[in-house]
Amino acid sequence: MFALLLRSAPSGAPAEPRRTLASRFLARVTLGGRAVRWFPAIAIAVIAADLAYNARVPGAISLGWEDTAVLLFAAGLFAYPFVPSRFGREGDFVLAFLTALILILVVPLLLARLYYNDFERSVDIYSWTLLAPQTAWVLNLLGVQASVGPFPGANAPALTFVSKSGTPLTVIITTACSGIYSFGIFASAFVAFVLTEYERFEPKVLGLLAIGFATSYVANVLRMVLIVLIGAYSSSPEASVQNLLIAHSNLGWIIFLGWISLFWGIVFRFYVRRPAPEPTVAPRKHGVLCGICADALTPALPGYRCECGKFYHVACAATVEECPRCHRPMKVSDAGEGSPASP
Repeated sequence: MFALLLRSAPSGAPAEPRRTLASRFLARVTLGGRAVRWFPAIAIAVIAADLAYNARVPGAISLGWEDTAVLLFAAGLFAYPFVPSRFGREGDFVLAFLTALILILVVPLLLARLYYNDFERSVDIYSWTLLAPQTAWVLNLLGVQASVGPFPGANAPALTFVSKSGTPLTVIITTACSGIYSFGIFASAFVAFVLTEYERFEPKVLGLLAIGFATSYVANVLRMVLIVLIGAYSSSPEASVQNLLIAHSNLGWIIFLGWISLFWGIVFRFYVRRPAPEPTVAPRKHGVLCGICADALTPALPGYRCECGKFYHVACAATVEECPRCHRPMKVSDAGEGSPASP
C-alpha cells in the first residue's frame, strides 16, 4: 500500500484535459487529481467496513446484493488510478456509475435502517411507499379492485385484487419483483452517461435527467400493473396463479429491455452531440501553377508567361486579358498560343 501511494505517474505525453461534468467534479474532489493516489487505500477501507458491518449486525458474514454493489464500487475505486489516460472518459463513466449505484441503492437503505433502528430492514420499504400504493391506484383506475396491506409472516407489502372469476388473490411484492435493482442500475448508468457526455448543467441536461428518472419509475409501476392484469383477467383462480408466475418470470424483463431500447434510442437520436465533421484539406499541388485557376501547367495545356514572370494557362489568360499581378495586357493569339505582352 505504501508503494501504491508513492508510485510515480506513468511517463508519456500528457493527455488532453477532459472538461466533462464528471472530470471537473473529480478534479475538485481530488484536489486537482492529487488525492487520486489514495483511492486504493480508500477502497480497502470500504471493503473492511462492509465486512465489519456484515459481521457485527446480522451476526455472521452474509453478502447480499447491496454488499456486491459496495464491493464493485471498491474495485472501481481501487482500479481508477491505473486506468490509462486514453481511456479516461471510460474510467470516469465506470466510477460515476458505481458511485451513483451506491447513492441510489445502498445509502438510502442504511439511512432507513438507522432511522427505524432496525438493521434487518430491507428494500421492502421502497415497495411499501413507492410501488404498491401506486400500482393499486392504477388498477382501481382500470376497474380492477385492488388494495395494499400487510401479509402474515412477510415484511413485503401484499397487493390483493379481485380476479375476473370473482376470487380475491394476493400478490406479495418481494424484493425480487419490486424492480428496485433494475431501476437503480438504469438510473446509475443514465447519471454516469450525462456526467461524462456533457460539460455543464444546461436546462436540456437537467430536463434529460428528470425525464430519465420519471420514465424509469413509471415503467416499473406499469410493469407491475401489467403482471397483475394478466392474473386478474384469467378465467379461473388456478389459471390466474399460473399466468402470474409466467408473467413474473418473463414479462418483466421483456418490458424492461423494450423500454430501455426505446429510451436510449431516443436519447442517442435527439440528445447526444455528434462530433462536427473535420474539414477536408485539399492535397497540395506541385509544379508550376496557373496564377488564375491555381491548377498545374501541363504539356497538354498551352501556357503563357507574363513579363513579370507569372505563368498562366492560355485559356485562363484569354478570359482576363491582363496580368493579375502586374496588370500588363496579355496578348493571346486565336490559335491558342501565348505571346509575351508588350511593355
